[in-house]
Amino acid sequence: MTRQETPLAVTAARALAAQLAELGVEYVFGTCGHSNIAVLDALADSPIEFVIARHEQAAAHAADGYARASGKPGVLLVHVGPGLTNAVTGVLTAALDSVPLVVIAGDVPSYYRGRHPHQEINLHADADQTAIYRPFVKRAWQTHRADDLCRNVERAFWTATSGRPGAVLVNVPMDLFSREVRAAAHPPVEYATPPGLPAPVAERIADALAEAERPLVYLGGGARGEEGNAALLALIEHLDIPLVHSLMAKGAVPDEHPLVLGMPGFWGLELANSATREADVVLALATRFAETDASSWDPRFTWSFPPGRLIQIDIDPAEIGRNHPVEIGAVADVGLALRAIADAVLTRRPASRPELRERIRAARTDLFASSRERGRSDRFPLRPERILADLRDAIPADAVLVTDVGWNKNGVARCYALPPGGRFITPGGASTMGFGPAAAVGVQLAQPDRTVVALVGDGGMSAQFPAVPMAVERGAPVIFVVMNNRSHGTISDLQTASYGSGYGCDFQKPGGEAYSPDFAALGRACGADGYDIADPDALAAALRAAVVNRRPAVIDVPMVNEPVPTPGHWNIKDIYQGVFFD
Repeated sequence: MTRQETPLAVTAARALAAQLAELGVEYVFGTCGHSNIAVLDALADSPIEFVIARHEQAAAHAADGYARASGKPGVLLVHVGPGLTNAVTGVLTAALDSVPLVVIAGDVPSYYRGRHPHQEINLHADADQTAIYRPFVKRAWQTHRADDLCRNVERAFWTATSGRPGAVLVNVPMDLFSREVRAAAHPPVEYATPPGLPAPVAERIADALAEAERPLVYLGGGARGEEGNAALLALIEHLDIPLVHSLMAKGAVPDEHPLVLGMPGFWGLELANSATREADVVLALATRFAETDASSWDPRFTWSFPPGRLIQIDIDPAEIGRNHPVEIGAVADVGLALRAIADAVLTRRPASRPELRERIRAARTDLFASSRERGRSDRFPLRPERILADLRDAIPADAVLVTDVGWNKNGVARCYALPPGGRFITPGGASTMGFGPAAAVGVQLAQPDRTVVALVGDGGMSAQFPAVPMAVERGAPVIFVVMNNRSHGTISDLQTASYGSGYGCDFQKPGGEAYSPDFAALGRACGADGYDIADPDALAAALRAAVVNRRPAVIDVPMVNEPVPTPGHWNIKDIYQGVFFD
């Protein structure tokens, strides 16, 4: 049947582009390949902008950052074989942090499957590139007919954003993109109402918290939304309950709040860790009790259940009781649950713990003041806390700080006093090096009027430098601050402390001279502004100039390699010494 005989027919690629536009998609991130150019041609005639990346991992991180900042699912378009495998790390990062991401992948022609056509993933088993993603995506669809494509995409958006958000994959043999389908309207996806917390359960939880002598709230990264946060504040302030938070939840409750203890576990203050051990009732919200926040689940250091009683609320039933025994477990949307619990709590008599508040104030003040004092150093290369202090003073209070891994993530999470209007975005579950640069570009596209800073190490910047030309091409004024210690510094410190040297972790020229690229020059070569920091006072001036100029900028900051303060416990250090905790 010819196109002329069926005027309502369009290619599946054009039907897909129309559907994405109707779903409210603003950007599709990705790279081109022979298996997806039919989609690119269709996107060219749509209101959707395609954000081209020079590497699929960068594209995935950018889509991830866009999703975190916008609250909408990110959309990633990749090519068959190496295109899909290059994106694995970025998609895994989003998946483990419960970020909604829809991946659309081109595949080999349907009629060549299993014959080893160009770039097919097939050697010792039948071809199925979706199998590579199945361990971490919520669902992977193998599209068999062109007429199924839009239905699969509709389900993909629903699945990525419902329940515990996450990544999904729609795999499409390239010939299906060019086959004709009947044009059809695609109304917005009707998302299911998330489950709330039954009133009797909310009353039980309110009673347990009100009657506890040493209650504690543990807030995880899955707790998002202004209404839920407002209910959380009402709850903890009415009963004077201290709060600890996971790495991903930093900033959900302002650092300056008098009941915030900070993170527990490896990076936690002793006051925070003692609170987790001594609490008689713990309300855990949207958290998986990650190893670093739980001191490798060793009750001698953090979390002790029993004798403590655990109340755990999560949208994902698999997380309830995964790592600790639960007295009350509820599968519910945390925001809705908090509103129900807060309503119940506010009918109880308020509590007051002024001595506890004073201990929190003293400990937190000392933490931030000590870090700032160390940041006064004029030593050059700069101490990492000097970089954090200058950053805190030079960027707007509502800036978005996107970190990579290493000192930039761990130091900020522990000792950077995030302003109430600021935002902290970091790779939590996978702790992926290379996340920060490209994710910051996605964040900037989602929130174009805010100042966005990618705070990264030289290792992370080297891993995903393609983010800089992506920012230049999009006119995204991301400020890339490179904490350059010429090393994978955090691991070098760990290896040196355990084995006496950082062999294999430090960047060197032949002969042992420390080495790193000139990132500022590389930035200028890409069309960004480049700032070489050559003395202690130059960083603050460069930051202020970059904020005013509103252009992509790379600031190369020489930094000494110092260990991140880690007062808590992490079992990996014991393993190096032959000590095991089973």
